[in-house]
Amino acid sequence: MKKVIAVATKKEFNSFIDFPHDLYAQDPNYVPELFIAQRDLLTPGHHPFFEHSEIQLFLAYDGDQIVGRIAAINNTNHNKVYEAKDGFFGFFDTIDDLEVATMLVNAAQGWLEAKGMNRIMGPVNFSTNEVCGLLIEGFDGPPVAMMPYNKPYYLPLLDKIGFQKNVDLRAYRYTAGTYSDRSVKLIDRIEERLQRNNIVLRTINLKKFKEECNAIREVYNKAWDKNLGFVPMTDKEFDYTAKDLKMILDPDFCIIAEQEGKIVGFALAIPDINQILIKIKRGRLFPTGLIKLLLNKKKINGIRILLLGVIDGYRKMGIEACLYGRIIRAFEAKNMKYAEASWTLDHNEMINKPIEDIGGKLYRKYRILEKTI
Repeated sequence: MKKVIAVATKKEFNSFIDFPHDLYAQDPNYVPELFIAQRDLLTPGHHPFFEHSEIQLFLAYDGDQIVGRIAAINNTNHNKVYEAKDGFFGFFDTIDDLEVATMLVNAAQGWLEAKGMNRIMGPVNFSTNEVCGLLIEGFDGPPVAMMPYNKPYYLPLLDKIGFQKNVDLRAYRYTAGTYSDRSVKLIDRIEERLQRNNIVLRTINLKKFKEECNAIREVYNKAWDKNLGFVPMTDKEFDYTAKDLKMILDPDFCIIAEQEGKIVGFALAIPDINQILIKIKRGRLFPTGLIKLLLNKKKINGIRILLLGVIDGYRKMGIEACLYGRIIRAFEAKNMKYAEASWTLDHNEMINKPIEDIGGKLYRKYRILEKTI
């Protein structure tokens, strides 16, 4: 007999985190999330998201066997910013069974409806500031750091349940030696022109990491203010994320654009830590996972260009292209093999065009879905 329960016990909570490991056990492209990271992310009091919002986790069973999971997310900050009544779903995984998928969605939808929501959107794992989107094109390899992965059958299941496209997200790939060297060389001329307006590019100063982060946070919240569903991070949320990223940060891949000391744009690429995580069984660092992490960190040969933003008033000046160019040059100097730029909005030509001009190839797409409650 199939049923869905609201997660209430520690055992159910741990099973919620671990279910994908069993579902994807035979999938060579699956990358397990670190258990301790998922535990902290989903635990009130550990992640600052819970200071303003709430979630409810659900598990689907077929008899005694877990066959699916979903999280219902009430992001109150989102609804304040957009004056909306949007609910979200995330952490969605299921066997290829329409009944199970429907039961999971209905459970999340019912919980959100009781909170007064009139639309459900997702998948997002809590918001667009974290992992979000359903992979719909490009199932031929493992995901890069902090990007989602799912079975191809997820989209047909959710379509049958009544979800529709809200927007598609893009991921571009650069391969060493294939990007446009001509475009990168043009960046020198653009930077010279920017310097005449007292705009210079530099790498992050890790000795002043806290001060740099405070300035970057302001740019981040301004630069992304018109993006799909973007909600400004609270100070604590930004600090939480920055602290995590600092552990793998390479300053050569964190580029800042500033005018007379004022930061007006920045770009961040991170090592593709998934090259290591894919080898850590069930996301456990102990007893051997930590050793793998430490020994293989320097062997990572790919990056993900995670963030790039320029504040209003400084766009269309060539800053975006220069930020990408600086990262590509560092990429080349360190003999990296590939880079992924992700994600960008499907219709954001201001960002997509510079990526394509330098030689980025669109190779994966993700989708945010929506459904009226």
